[in-house]
Amino acid sequence: MPNTHQPDVRPGRLAAAEYAKAFADASPRLTRAQALLEAERCVYCFDAPCATACPTSIDVPSFIKRIADDNLRGAARTILDSNPLGGMCARVCPTENLCEAVCVRNTQEGRPVAIGRLQRHAVDALMESAKPQIFTRAPATGKTVAVVGAGPAGLACAYTLARQGHDPVIFDARPKAGGLNEYGLASYKTPDHFAQAEVRWLMAIGGISVRNSWKLENAAQLDTLRKDFDAVFLGMGLSATPALGIPGESLHGVRDAVDFIAELRQCADLSTLPVGRRVVVIGGGMTAVDAAVQSRLLGAESVHMVYRRGPEGLSASQVEQEWAQTHGVTIAHWLAPVEMVGTGSAAGTTDHVSAVRFARQALTGGKLTATGEVEIMPADMVLKAIGQQLGNPLLKDAGLTLQDGRIATDAQGQTSVPGVWAGGDCRAGGLDLTVEAVEHGKQSARAIHAYLNRA
Repeated sequence: MPNTHQPDVRPGRLAAAEYAKAFADASPRLTRAQALLEAERCVYCFDAPCATACPTSIDVPSFIKRIADDNLRGAARTILDSNPLGGMCARVCPTENLCEAVCVRNTQEGRPVAIGRLQRHAVDALMESAKPQIFTRAPATGKTVAVVGAGPAGLACAYTLARQGHDPVIFDARPKAGGLNEYGLASYKTPDHFAQAEVRWLMAIGGISVRNSWKLENAAQLDTLRKDFDAVFLGMGLSATPALGIPGESLHGVRDAVDFIAELRQCADLSTLPVGRRVVVIGGGMTAVDAAVQSRLLGAESVHMVYRRGPEGLSASQVEQEWAQTHGVTIAHWLAPVEMVGTGSAAGTTDHVSAVRFARQALTGGKLTATGEVEIMPADMVLKAIGQQLGNPLLKDAGLTLQDGRIATDAQGQTSVPGVWAGGDCRAGGLDLTVEAVEHGKQSARAIHAYLNRA
């Protein structure tokens, strides 16, 4: 069903000076006075539910007590000893659903201690100090470990192994290390190139090397890694976005949200980045929110985030949803895309998306079904944020057991292939959180260390 609407996708929708303001830090840092006052709100529970709720088991009361004592270096040591990517996690971790959700102050007063912001306060102070690296390597073991993927899981694994005296080599397909921290998060969450600052801090421990622009593409490569290294850790995340499988999906202007975010994150001048006047984001997770909000910040006049189920089904946290709405994003529920509508010409050709046709949904007997109603939403740009999948058939060919399309492991990340561990989003049964990926990397590194000591 073509139409004659001409797409409006262009850069420079804002005045040049407005971009820095639009993409400024979403959560400004605490001042010293603010941090001290907030730290004093903590009751320093003995059996702290906040520490139990943290996937990396940070001793939250301990680091907050050190902040209250004005000992930021000590606070940062406590944080980073449990979570080597504690600075990034302080910025992007959904603390409202984890540690802050179970904070005693939250249950008593409805306002938790600002654990995430306090964590950032301490780690940032350390990283900006004259001597930011507070840990040292154990004596060299001569053992080498191949780490595939330079995202949170791979970085945490490599850093933990390096502290134990091993020599990890990180292989990554991208030009820069960092994974989703560098390429997949909203710029306003990680301004001032923090992802790369954190990578530099991690590398400063010594013993870690990185080989960029290297992609695991066949089983022979994995066999070579197993032969050349004493152990292998797979932390390559999820690289493929599934297709919607609807007509018009290949039209110009329809793209993956993760690619859009990556392009934005690597863009030196945001005034040169094109964005549609009317943007539709399909999906209900944090990637959908990041894509939708950043479209608005780039100057899109109308942004709709559309999800096929009801509000309770969105995986984006309530805080994230409210963030989107306060930035002018309209969240629509119970709509499933059925066709991308293209522009038309005199010859009847279609080339660029101009609208999305949705079928309204309802739950009938517990199953999602179409009601027969149709809604057409104009769009100059459509961003697909419908989740990602491993999309790597070589893993099964290499003998790895898969579960729901991801790598099956034991609790320590050991796979079905001897000498190979896995963690992060590519590992089955996870929450797809940065902080969980860090814990996977840390757990696997400890298991690999024990394995190497037995070898």
